[in-house]
Amino acid sequence: MTSILFTQIIPTTLTMVAWLLMLSIIGYLIGAFPTAYLIGKINHINIFAAGSGNMGANNTYHTLGARWGAVVWFIDVNKGIMVTLLARLLAPVGLVADVVTISALTVVIGHNWSIWVWLITGHLRGGKGAATAGGTWLICAPLPVFTITLGLWSVVAGLTGYIPLATLVTFAIGSIWMLLLACTGQIAPIELLYVFGVAVMIYWRHRDNLQALLDRRERQLKDVTIKNLMAVAGIVVLVMTLVNKL
Repeated sequence: MTSILFTQIIPTTLTMVAWLLMLSIIGYLIGAFPTAYLIGKINHINIFAAGSGNMGANNTYHTLGARWGAVVWFIDVNKGIMVTLLARLLAPVGLVADVVTISALTVVIGHNWSIWVWLITGHLRGGKGAATAGGTWLICAPLPVFTITLGLWSVVAGLTGYIPLATLVTFAIGSIWMLLLACTGQIAPIELLYVFGVAVMIYWRHRDNLQALLDRRERQLKDVTIKNLMAVAGIVVLVMTLVNKL
């Protein structure tokens, strides 16, 4: 028993901890990349002092316009994709679900509470995690869950003009869906740590938006063309997904 403990159990545990720690640090540092802050500086503004004061794509859109908002959104989404893909590729066999789950959480934590922003400004802050979490969702969630929630997000955002509302609605639906999949054995139980960890962060970081929505103070998308395109694109994604499943 002692031989097994020192030759198998302890080395295996240390290997798992080392992988989790290494990829967690990498995930956090990539997630912490301050996209909106740097885009703001390129345009001679402090994103934390503009609009809602949030370091994210939505505030960038309202402050600098659709082009820069799209750039921030694209980069932040790809932070989530990059980290979860890297974790899936590098994780040892048997630890993939664990490593991907922790990495997906840490990249969102990094985005929300960025050490790079702390080093630059002296304050530990960041964005609200929606775009980066969306990138992790692409890798972590089953494809039908991702496409349907993406379609719903696009439809709600396009029809109402409220990005935070679309985010809160789709993360709620996606989280419940993933819970049902875990209960029926279709996804690993460890993935629920990711699902509900991200959901808690999303709702906590959007608490001011939720209050603004209730008070009818939340900012809407201004461009009617963009809203119409989002709604149509969302409907197309939903229809294609449903047709593919039939």
